[in-house]
Parts: sequence; structure tokens; C-alpha cells
Amino acid sequence: MRREILAAASATLREQGVRGLSIAAVLQRATIGTRAFYRHFDSKEELVAAVFLETARVEKRRLQRRMATATTAIEAIAAWIDGRLDLAFDDSIGSDLRRLSLEAQSQSPNLVQPAYAEMLKPLGDALQRGLRDGVFHHIDPVTGTQFIHGVVWAGINQQWATGDRDRDDLRERILQFCLRGLGAAL
Repeated sequence: MRREILAAASATLREQGVRGLSIAAVLQRATIGTRAFYRHFDSKEELVAAVFLETARVEKRRLQRRMATATTAIEAIAAWIDGRLDLAFDDSIGSDLRRLSLEAQSQSPNLVQPAYAEMLKPLGDALQRGLRDGVFHHIDPVTGTQFIHGVVWAGINQQWATGDRDRDDLRERILQFCLRGLGAAL
């Protein structure tokens, strides 16, 4: 039943956006009653967090596929950055995630933290690889992951706000900034 509710919520979100995502719309699409909904979710906010987590898992798999051909930790980090920049530059990937991300960010951080952890895991793995291979020294992969995410997210938000960035230029600036921060030889 929980999967059906999540599928109905995801479909409603895709078709109507975050504003159209209501418990009533999900109940109607899933053809279930209120009691069934509340057996699985305490609130709309919890439902949004669950949809965000499911979307983040899909995003994690997409990022992992993109990073799979990387032969070095630096190539893997660049592939992760490229994958995340798709949010700002590829409408077929970014539009749903953008709306959901903005809604999720307005919720309690505790509700969305597991989703962010999913999306950041492949990046953390790349940083661990770089430590193991001697590419990075004296870094904390958790802090490094958050650092890179913050820089990339700032670039994504800037593109969303202005729409005037050149993807290649933005990518290069982010990559160089992050690699310097990690102490990588450029």
C-alpha cells in the first residue's frame, strides 16, 4: 500500500507540481481512503519527504551510472558534478527535481536529510577512493562531500535564478574550486 501511495504522489507531482500535491489528490489517484493513508504517513510533509527520498534514490542510481566509467577519483567527482548540473541545464531531468527540491527544502531538515544522503553517497565514495589512491590527503570525506554539494548547489541555484550561465564555464569553475579545496594537484 505504501508503494501505491508513493506512486500516486509521484504521478500527481509530475502532472500538477508541488502545489497540486495534496493528500486528497493522492487518495483519489490511489483509490484509497484517508485511514489507509494515515497508516503509512503522518502528514503531507512526511509524504513529500518520502517522495523526495524515492526520487533521490533514482537520482543516486543515475549519478552512479554517470560515474561508472571514471577511471580516477577526480574523473568520478567531475562526473558527479556534471550529473548534478543536469538539474540546471537539462529540463527533462531538472524540472521535477527542482520543484520537489524547493518544496523539500521548506520542510524540516530531518525529513529530507536521508534523501540528501542518498544523492551524496556516490560523491563520498569517490572521495574515499581518492584518499585510498593518494589523490587527496588529510580530508574528511563527509565534510568534503558537503562542501562540493554546497558549491554545486550554489551554481545550480544561480542558473535557476538567472538562466544566463554557460554550462562548460560553470562546470570548470566549480571543478577547479572544489579540487583546490580538496588539495588535489591540478
